[in-house]
Amino acid sequence: QVRLVESGGGLVQSGGSLTLSCAASVRTFSSYAMGWFRQAPGKEREFVLAKSWRGGRTSYADSVKGRFTMSRDNAKNTVYLQMNSLKPEDTAIYYCAANVEQSLSQLSREDEYDYWGQGTQVTVSS
Repeated sequence: QVRLVESGGGLVQSGGSLTLSCAASVRTFSSYAMGWFRQAPGKEREFVLAKSWRGGRTSYADSVKGRFTMSRDNAKNTVYLQMNSLKPEDTAIYYCAANVEQSLSQLSREDEYDYWGQGTQVTVSS
């Protein structure tokens, strides 16, 4: 069983930056592809960004291209979502998700991921 715990959410002004963390409790963290999704109030959960390091693939939602990036620290079993130039429309609960890389074909699909965190709230004020 893989447990994911997000942290780093909070309130930030428009144009500001925030970094979210997702810590994974798994032995073979380096074999997992990771994704970030978000859900705004009254809306369905949507894809943000995902990365398959072994496969050399990165997928971005158009809305975050050029503003959000993703990195990982295998020694800490943690992935990070660096969010820059934040906008009020980025306000949402952000979830990290994981699955073993060989099980993932489309990084942007929610149903490709077996493991999810509980989410962390990001609020961007105008």
